[in-house]
Amino acid sequence: MKMLLRSLARNESSIVGNKTIIRDIEEYENGKELLSSRDTIIDYLDVLDRLHLIENQEAYGQNYRSPNRVGKSPKRHLTDPSLSCACLGLTQEKLLKDLNTFGLMFEALVERDLRIYMDYLDGHLYHFRDNVTGLEVDSILEFADGEYGAVEIKLGYNQIEEAKKSLLKFHENMIKKPSFMCIIVGKCPAVIKDSETGIYIVPITALKP
Repeated sequence: MKMLLRSLARNESSIVGNKTIIRDIEEYENGKELLSSRDTIIDYLDVLDRLHLIENQEAYGQNYRSPNRVGKSPKRHLTDPSLSCACLGLTQEKLLKDLNTFGLMFEALVERDLRIYMDYLDGHLYHFRDNVTGLEVDSILEFADGEYGAVEIKLGYNQIEEAKKSLLKFHENMIKKPSFMCIIVGKCPAVIKDSETGIYIVPITALKP
């Protein structure tokens, strides 16, 4: 179980299936433990799910022009990114020296809050990935009436242009267009609406009651 938790923490905010997690665990196990992991991985994940320690973010694929290309693997999350940091022994100092890992934990933090909002609104939180082009959208917010929004999450303000391109490409390929698109960033002076694209740029501090 400890190895499974560490694997889930290493794959925080990543789109991986159970086979990937098993391979991840296998790298640190001997032959005897290997057989056990294959037999029990599903049971262990079920236990963590029933204890509300994991929150799988399922894939969204409705109304995409090429549905056979849409990924099905969930995005992996422990219920709170602080659990992932604890499993990996991450501190504030370590995260500031590893912006890639910091970005994944930031993404998990934002999606934890978005999940809370969507639960309150009787909606669902998904992610999106096109397996052929590699196009990804971090979060799809689907509301009870079927309307949805597309959200990209970026730690740095310098990543906004890249996020805009992803959202616009996603918008182009959807039959039913999103009601809104936005980019949530680590630091931004206010909520801004991009005049050219209509995409909202939102600071993480806007996610509050």
